[in-house]
Amino acid sequence: MNLHILKAVFPIAGLGSRFLPATKASAKEMLPVVDKPLIQYAVEEAYEAGIRHMIFVTGRSKRSIEDHFDRSFELEHELEAKHKTELLNLVRNIKPAHVNCVYVRQPEALGLGHAVNCAASLVGNEPFAVVLADDLLDHQPGVLKQLVGIYEHYRSSVIAVEKIQPSQSKSYGVVAGIAAGERLTKLSDIVEKPEPQNAPSDQGVVGRYIFNPSIFQHISKLKPGAGGEYQLTDAIQSLLKLEAVYAYAYEGVRYDCGSKIGFLKASVEFALRHPETGADFRAYLKNLSI
Repeated sequence: MNLHILKAVFPIAGLGSRFLPATKASAKEMLPVVDKPLIQYAVEEAYEAGIRHMIFVTGRSKRSIEDHFDRSFELEHELEAKHKTELLNLVRNIKPAHVNCVYVRQPEALGLGHAVNCAASLVGNEPFAVVLADDLLDHQPGVLKQLVGIYEHYRSSVIAVEKIQPSQSKSYGVVAGIAAGERLTKLSDIVEKPEPQNAPSDQGVVGRYIFNPSIFQHISKLKPGAGGEYQLTDAIQSLLKLEAVYAYAYEGVRYDCGSKIGFLKASVEFALRHPETGADFRAYLKNLSI
């Protein structure tokens, strides 16, 4: 088994219903934060972590993601003819030449566990990352690179967590365990969306994971839960009974871009630091009277 993390799975088959009508005919992962779509931020984070094989689990209306990471010869020719060299290089470097992007269809939206399992044959017998693009995580080094460092030390599956308020527990998988180091917990339990009074801790799972390939054995044994979905949390709970699983309280800021308010916060904060828009946008906000 290869012990380096070279592959990442991006489950992107969701309907994006919270952003309708904007996502009726286009993927929510293509929503731009300033001038870059969410999925590109996620892929760049994976690339920084040393990952070179990007596996996208897609559904209907996701063709725009394939097009985004493909060559656009007409656009490149137009930019070259107009001597727009900076933009030409920008477009050509969306996907570096040595990065491999592959796509597999999830025929039905049957939960995150099912989506990850759709990539099993492409992952093979290797450890791999799972990245949820609507969790935009901002830090240097990136959160996935932080998790890779933990994995390379312990050779065990590791998931990213953050501190949550009790009232938020119904929106998270919540973990419990014993301290295993700075920011690190060895898991004893994980519960999907518990009521606040039943939450085992204040540590909620966010959309970054690294798994050993043994997770697929546990996903394949899942029974469908509410709504007929196969939950990744249930597979993790099964996995940790047989091998060590760690949770890492990552360093960084999370923007929940699966929600309108989280997406707007990311857009404002990224616009304020963008070299083209920062100064003018800051001045605009200062003079804004509502």
